[in-house]
Amino acid sequence: MPLWCAQGRKSRSCRRCRAAEMAATTRLENGTLEPDRELRDFLAQLGGEGAVVSFTGLVRPSDRGGDAVDGLHLDYYPGVTEASLARIAEEAAARFDIAHSWVVHRCGFVAAGAPIVFAAAAAAHRRVAFEAADYLMDRLKTDAVFWKREDGAAGNRWIEPTEQDRADRKRWD
Repeated sequence: MPLWCAQGRKSRSCRRCRAAEMAATTRLENGTLEPDRELRDFLAQLGGEGAVVSFTGLVRPSDRGGDAVDGLHLDYYPGVTEASLARIAEEAAARFDIAHSWVVHRCGFVAAGAPIVFAAAAAAHRRVAFEAADYLMDRLKTDAVFWKREDGAAGNRWIEPTEQDRADRKRWD
């Protein structure tokens, strides 16, 4: 299917046209998340980009008060959560000149110390790849549709994005 820019022409120079061509992989993972495998699979998708930035987030072993955490339980809304991940990747592509992005987020119970999220961006140049990966993570922290419950020594409690998470997200507005 041809891609057309706002002037009605197929265009590789139009940012929106390039974003429509960008490859984005997003998925929920109910089993073990293996960041090294995800990075290998991501790198296999590339077509000569000069920069790749990846991020792996781990479940912290303690809560904000310093009490031990056994892990996080992430509930999700089937269809809606996946759509929120895809929308974040699409918006990153529209904002940055990236060729590929890859986002894998755990759901279900994730033990302390285990990987909970993997995000990567590939671009022609490093600065764009760094900014796109940073944007992906800021958006995932605040805008991905999950309900997170911390399970630990102090009991179970639902958690929300922090004020710092919201401030990090707001800088992209």
